[in-house]
Amino acid sequence: MAVYVDDPIWDWQGLKWCHLLADTEDELHRFARLMGVPRSIYQGPPKTSAPHYDLTGFERKRAITMGAIPCTRHEIVAVVRRVRVAKPLPREAA
Repeated sequence: MAVYVDDPIWDWQGLKWCHLLADTEDELHRFARLMGVPRSIYQGPPKTSAPHYDLTGFERKRAITMGAIPCTRHEIVAVVRRVRVAKPLPREAA
């Protein structure tokens, strides 16, 4: 299992932000907990299809020091496609 972090390219509130993802949701939460990232900033289903945490560029550096694999924008998209949670199919009308 691995944890991944992309480049901080997203501007918000005067900071650059990036995404922390992992091969499994359990691994993602464990890694975030070890980093001291609050669970309250977790984003996942049903709000988003790919379970992740948003990190600042400063937190990204710490994540890499702790073992997260730095990814380019294209590489993180491949991770998103692999870990995203499929939406349940709508129930047929009776």
